[in-house]
Amino acid sequence: MKGTSFALHVSAASAMAYGYNSLHSLKINEWISTQYGGHLQFLTIQGLVIAWATMTIGAVEDVFPSIPGVRAVKRGLLMLSTPVATIVSTIYWTLLLAFPHLILQAMPSESLEAVMIPLRIDVCLHLVPCLSLLADFFWFEPKFGRSAMLYTAPFLSLVCTVWYGWWVELCAKHNNTFPYPFLTLSPLDIRIRIYAGAGLVACASFYVLNALHK
Repeated sequence: MKGTSFALHVSAASAMAYGYNSLHSLKINEWISTQYGGHLQFLTIQGLVIAWATMTIGAVEDVFPSIPGVRAVKRGLLMLSTPVATIVSTIYWTLLLAFPHLILQAMPSESLEAVMIPLRIDVCLHLVPCLSLLADFFWFEPKFGRSAMLYTAPFLSLVCTVWYGWWVELCAKHNNTFPYPFLTLSPLDIRIRIYAGAGLVACASFYVLNALHK
């Protein structure tokens, strides 16, 4: 079991690292790198970092299970990263397939086609985190207890929602545009509802996932 778990953790972390490093080879990277916040403007990248940390700590636990605190850190990261990755994947792929102009950040004087991410990189960024975290949770982790779901899960969702809402507004203030077009097109009151709605859906999705866990 530990061998299978280690293989999942290492392969997922490697795929996510490949996806992030590959961003620097894309044409749009030059433009994003000049903006305030760089790639960390995007919830995708913040979620990717947390998911990568979860998989990496998971691999460490597989090899050194007796290290004090590693188990607690892995469980905490899992509770944080799983709902974020789930909401990122859900929103991204839905909008990419139905309304790509609302999710793809076009560069000045460039078409949407010019900023499309190659599928192999896109999968590593927007699908591998969600799928690997779900596989890890359902195959190798016990479900979270009542206390964690009543207090810790909603607290983490609230912190993430407030943090990203504040951060993306700060970046937009410097850049005069949001990293996601659907935010640029929305007035402040609608953006606040989007942040709150995404946070609630992410938290609710984790409640559902935990309830489905045997």
